[in-house]
Amino acid sequence: MEAPLPVCPAGVSHILQSSNDNWLCDPEPGPASELDCLRHVLAPALLRAAEARGREVGIGADQALIRSGVINEDAYLQTLSSHTGLAIETCAEESRADCPLPDRHLPGAAEHGLLPLRRDGKLIWAVAPRGFAARRLCRLTAAYPSLCDRVRLTSTRDLNQFLLRQTGDVLGQSAANALGRRFPALSAAPVADGAPGGLRTMRRPAQTGALAVMMVLTPTFALDILSDALAIWFLAFISLRLAASLRPPRPAVRLPRVPDGRLPTYTVIAALYREAASVAPLMQAIGALDYPREKLDVIIVIELDDLETRAALARLGPMPQVQVLLASAEGPRTKPKALNCALPFARGSFTAVFDAEDRPDPGQLRAALDAFRIQGTDVACAQASLCIENQSDSWLSRMFAAEYAGQFDVFLPGLASFGVPLPLGGSSNHFRGIR
Repeated sequence: MEAPLPVCPAGVSHILQSSNDNWLCDPEPGPASELDCLRHVLAPALLRAAEARGREVGIGADQALIRSGVINEDAYLQTLSSHTGLAIETCAEESRADCPLPDRHLPGAAEHGLLPLRRDGKLIWAVAPRGFAARRLCRLTAAYPSLCDRVRLTSTRDLNQFLLRQTGDVLGQSAANALGRRFPALSAAPVADGAPGGLRTMRRPAQTGALAVMMVLTPTFALDILSDALAIWFLAFISLRLAASLRPPRPAVRLPRVPDGRLPTYTVIAALYREAASVAPLMQAIGALDYPREKLDVIIVIELDDLETRAALARLGPMPQVQVLLASAEGPRTKPKALNCALPFARGSFTAVFDAEDRPDPGQLRAALDAFRIQGTDVACAQASLCIENQSDSWLSRMFAAEYAGQFDVFLPGLASFGVPLPLGGSSNHFRGIR
């Protein structure tokens, strides 16, 4: 169980921006022409309600219908295609050679829902409409019919499938190895240091031998130095914990509730592996979040061989706001790599990471946004307070509950008040995106 949020500083930008879907953030004025293709398909009252909801939350009326489950994306694109003359592009027959984007720009195609392709010797653009993109496409094709030869419609699922499976696993390699290439000092992967292979092979035995010689020749002196260093480190750490624990808590600040129309798109990512039993409770908890469905972007990452979890997700039925991605087989099978696989497909201005066993408080996303609003521009991450739910089961679970209470409700808030870097728990972390 998770309570709604002490703040943890770490570094980035200030507050609420609207969705960056299709990079077109500004509302498109005028009537909802994206609904014209549905005038004889859905009831007029339903279309009026979708248009009103779209205005309320700041998205296209088509997205209001799709995210609420009234119509699925494929069905809507078919009717939009018939209405505008824009063809449907499934990306099923294309290969990596048909996409002129360099590898480093492929994540941008997933982020913006826009993919250039070569077809019959000419360049076309496959667009997965988000935000107000469908409205703009309706108006542009009415004014410039020649656009129909250059622009095609595609679904988010087909676009993602192409990027994941038809690009030589570029995104998978990036998820597994990009950190080591770009920031080797932050990666635990082995780094070539330029030394000849023989020297690299002999370096560790030489270091071990030097330490052994020092221990043999001056054992008392070496042990004294080691003991003193460990004692100083231990006392410094205990002093820090004590000082943080005795720090008076910050007074709670209540901010006015942000209207749905001013909320940004929020991405929630959960990496699951053999978690079939936890799927339904997790999705139920995510569905109960106090956040507009139209601005909630949920990504579930599962492994290729995890058929049980995939079946558990399928049994839940259609979930319009949920993307299910299969993690690349490239690199190690770890949670960090799975999360990295999801990042190019995240559409939100803010991102939260949950574990399979998490049951987030319904107000957690809004509380995280309030934390970013209260703090300065150097805050990049807010961490939720984690609570053990089964503390009455055994003495071990009670020990865990006591440890978590001390860590998240006493020590970390005190540490945050000092303005120093914080250890993150790896779950229920909320990040401010840089777009």
